[in-house]
Amino acid sequence: MNTAKRRQIFERWRAANSRPRTELVYRTPFELLVAVVLSAQATDKSVNAATPALFALAGTPEKMAALGAAGIEPCIKSIGLYRTKARNVAELSRQLLAHHGGVVPAVREALERLAGVGRKTANVVLNTAFGQSTVAVDTHIFRVANRTGLALGQTPLAVERKLLRFTPPEFLKDAHHWLILHGRYVCVARRPKCAQCLIRDLCEFRGKTRDA
Repeated sequence: MNTAKRRQIFERWRAANSRPRTELVYRTPFELLVAVVLSAQATDKSVNAATPALFALAGTPEKMAALGAAGIEPCIKSIGLYRTKARNVAELSRQLLAHHGGVVPAVREALERLAGVGRKTANVVLNTAFGQSTVAVDTHIFRVANRTGLALGQTPLAVERKLLRFTPPEFLKDAHHWLILHGRYVCVARRPKCAQCLIRDLCEFRGKTRDA
């Protein structure tokens, strides 16, 4: 895909949604970090249903660490892998207190040293909480990037690197959100909704569907 076509794609997404945002509900970088950790292999909807009760009890690292895994579990039982996630959230809260003064760091390496935090989670936090130009490649973004031709790659890291390299700079900070929303609601896995697609004529996918 050439530079001009990429620019047109992002221009259309920006025209349709000039201020894209995560669908996770949060108030602080810490709540965002916890929500993203909980969202692994789960939907944002299921996380948003569980976090209000959790954050009402423990909206800070101090309170979350004090609550501990046993206290966190009842609040997140509706989310997949809740026992492992409860342990990770309790531990990352302790790590924030021990190593960062209870403040979520705005540095990738520091984030990735926290329990339950990998590259994708770190990228979400860096982008959404701190406004950094990162792209967190989840299954939606991986699919959209490869299917449309925006960034071809066999691994999430390869796709991430190509998106960072080829996305026009003025669109890079919001690219993550446009891509994930497009994958979640239009360029879906089983049968993409090509008839509803803003970029249908620019997309390089050969198997475009005809109906809605």
